[in-house]
Formats: sequence, structure tokens, C-alpha cells
Amino acid sequence: MTRRCSWAESDPLMRKYHDEEWGVPERDARALWEKLMLDGFQAGLAWITVLRKRDAFRKAFAGFEPSRVARFDERDVQRLLDNPGIIRSRAKIEATISGARIYCDMAERGEDFSTFSWSFTHGRTRKGDGRTFPAHTDLSELVAKELKRRGFKFVGATIVYAWMQAVGIVNDHAAGCSRRAAVGARVIE
Repeated sequence: MTRRCSWAESDPLMRKYHDEEWGVPERDARALWEKLMLDGFQAGLAWITVLRKRDAFRKAFAGFEPSRVARFDERDVQRLLDNPGIIRSRAKIEATISGARIYCDMAERGEDFSTFSWSFTHGRTRKGDGRTFPAHTDLSELVAKELKRRGFKFVGATIVYAWMQAVGIVNDHAAGCSRRAAVGARVIE
């Protein structure tokens, strides 16, 4: 029997996400950006809402290819606002388009989004204690502040912490979860 974090037990899609993705260290810059943007769409909602719509989001946002999303214009914003398959928030849609432009600007300056994302932990996964699960930390506040300084939106400390957990920058699997050891090969305490 697989032991999971309690939050993942309520839904088959959540179990699959937990067992295959959540907390696995992600190093691909584009995938890191996609997950940050999706976490922004989660603001004020449950993650399962975003997860159920993820395929529609990927289709609507050109596979979350930043160079393509950066070229979206007002017609695209309207197309997205008319799409019932995604979360139709103008502010979140515009933040994603803006986020793609920032990502591309970083790349043009020679700054890799993956290197940037992992720089706050020197490229290593931080391991939570497995018993307490904060909504945000000093580290997520620092990362959020830097993302905001660069112009990203919907990147408060709580959203950023959820993203850091999702992409394995932080290993916050519960102490009794069978995935805890599996996802954190290089861990700092």
C-alpha cells in the first residue's frame, strides 16, 4: 500500500499528481516557468481546479512555450477569456503573458530561469521536517520578492512556496509518505 501525504488522498487525479510529479526536482526552465504560472492561476482556488484544467491551459497557452506566449496580444487575451476550459481571470491571463516576456528577457540577457530558480538553494533541495507544513517561509518570501522585483505577478510568498514544493526546490512530503525519500537525493537540512 502506498502511503501518501494526506492532501493527495481525496481524488484520483491528486493521487497521480502526488505520486508522479509533486516534489520531484524539476530542472527544465520552461517547465519551471509553466508551473509558476499555473500556481499563479491557483491563487484563491484549490489546486485540483488547476490540475483538472491543466491540459486545456497547455493548449490555450501554446504549450506554455514562453517565446510564443510573449507574443500574445489583446486578441489572445479575449480568446482566453472566452475559453471555458481555463480559469478566466484577465489579471491572471495578463500576468502569464507578462511573465513570458520577463522569462524571454531573462533568457536574452543570458539568465536561465532554471539556474535562477535553483540559485536560492544553491541547486539543492531543501527538506522540510515532514511534520509541519508552513504556508510560506523566509525563503519563499525572498524568492517572491525577487520575482516581483523582476515584474512577475501572482507570486506572493504563499504561491511561491507552493511552487517550490511542487518543483522539488523544497521536499515537503510528510514524514510517513512513501515519496519523501524518493524525491530528495540531494538534500540540505
